Amino acid sequence: MQEEFASRLLENAVTELSRLPGIGRKTALRLALHLLRRDESEGVALGEALIALRRNITYCKECHNISETELCPICASERRDHTTVCVVESVNDVMSVERTRQFDGVYHVLGGVISPMDGIGPDSLEIDSLVARVAAGDVREVILALGATMEGDTTNFYIFRKLAPFANVRVTQLARGVAVGNDLEYTDEITLGRSLLQRVLFSDSFNS
Repeated sequence: MQEEFASRLLENAVTELSRLPGIGRKTALRLALHLLRRDESEGVALGEALIALRRNITYCKECHNISETELCPICASERRDHTTVCVVESVNDVMSVERTRQFDGVYHVLGGVISPMDGIGPDSLEIDSLVARVAAGDVREVILALGATMEGDTTNFYIFRKLAPFANVRVTQLARGVAVGNDLEYTDEITLGRSLLQRVLFSDSFNS
């Protein structure tokens, strides 16, 4: 049974907040009432921040990470190793790897993993743009840093096959310090950092 609201404005706020992942209507109501109890400037600041985020954030033309400019700060940095590309599923995974402070290369965000059950095929992901980056000739290593799930492994193998023609490019994957079934986002920084440092050739995972 849906709540009865004394205010249409409150109801609209609750409806919009409840669209966020993990936020039910009861939590949305608590958040809306909390904002009403706070100083008006706090609610205005939150609203302006969300509007600016939606209007001004774009995606890096090189790696597809979120950015405020055509190239994200990582891709634009001369201090990063642009010959080593770490392939991840999402923007969250870029943040996870960066927190380890064990990687000085650049990234490629796929925007998901292959999952036929969810209607996500290779054409739905940024795989062709990855192949194009490798074909440009500057990349020497591609690290497959996807979650240790069936979908992640399927995507890893698909990318490995697509990169097979580039014999001078090493294709590696994270060492299996990342637990099977885990997403990168939920892996602790020490384990993820060690998995990066101890990465292995992807071909070894099915030749052994």
